[in-house]
Amino acid sequence: MAETWLPSLRTATPQEGFELATKLARVGVKMTQPSAELRDKLRAAYEQDSAQLIASSQVIAIHFQTVAAANGYWRE
Repeated sequence: MAETWLPSLRTATPQEGFELATKLARVGVKMTQPSAELRDKLRAAYEQDSAQLIASSQVIAIHFQTVAAANGYWRE
């Protein structure tokens, strides 16, 4: 079994939550395409494509919604 890298969605602040959401998105890409060499090659294409950058932001936003909900929207 793989090492546990995500023990909790709980974070102390919304900023930490956003950083976690960004990490979730990055790990998702890494798990989907495990070849670092290929990811580096693909990056050249999407870093110049506004539609793909917006799609990446949407994925992070969805993860942030999940993290925010898990943290009670930091109202506690």
